[in-house]
Amino acid sequence: MSYTPTLDNVIECARMAGETAMKYFRHKDRMNVENKLNDSDIVTTADKESEAVVKNYVKTHFPTHAILSEESGETDGAGGYRWVIDPIDGTTNFFSGIPLWSVSIGVEHNGERVIGVVFMPATGELFYASKGNGAFLNGRPIHASAQDKLSRSVISTGFPVDKGDNPDNNLDNFAAIMPRVRDIRRLGSSTVDICYTAAGFLDGYWELNLHEWDVNAASLIAEEAGAIFTRFRPDRGISVVCAPPAIHEQLMALISQKPGK
Repeated sequence: MSYTPTLDNVIECARMAGETAMKYFRHKDRMNVENKLNDSDIVTTADKESEAVVKNYVKTHFPTHAILSEESGETDGAGGYRWVIDPIDGTTNFFSGIPLWSVSIGVEHNGERVIGVVFMPATGELFYASKGNGAFLNGRPIHASAQDKLSRSVISTGFPVDKGDNPDNNLDNFAAIMPRVRDIRRLGSSTVDICYTAAGFLDGYWELNLHEWDVNAASLIAEEAGAIFTRFRPDRGISVVCAPPAIHEQLMALISQKPGK
């Protein structure tokens, strides 16, 4: 048995998890839904079953590897490998019947991201990258936008699940950026936002208070596609800016990097 996962392994695993999730997509009657932190933060039967598929795959094929997953936390491993899993990123979209959600699987070796796969089963879009080998969408190379004018850019963002209780909720950044861009989108899935930025469909993205499983796989895809991915707020979870170089610089100049500043 090989203990070195390949890109094909991770793609196979993501497709299996996506197939499981699709059994529930647009079938609310088949799912239980529970709140986690509040009404904005939910988990469904599909999240749990999709996660189980990925974890079982890892335990079967790579039993020594560590796993970090959104719904069940972290398990220790050996050999330096860790799988970082979001079984359904964009659960609110998924539960609502909106197709912008994904299975996200990243693989690290000794702390370095080496494989990233983001599979969007409802749209048939498969984004993937391995370290140093470029980024791809359904077998075609992808590249970040060549746009350098913020006023012509379409940018995406999101809002933290504690937006109703915490005034540090991204509205200040939204107000600063909105007048300066062509438009802003709110897609509802950080992995989709980052991968669409990697593919040049969006010209940039920023968001506050994410988690490692929200960004691990997609950030490698974005960097391999030529985007810059920056974690800019260590005091507010994982807060990120992702954009091609010229737009990244302009966004960073507008975004508040400290509460109240």
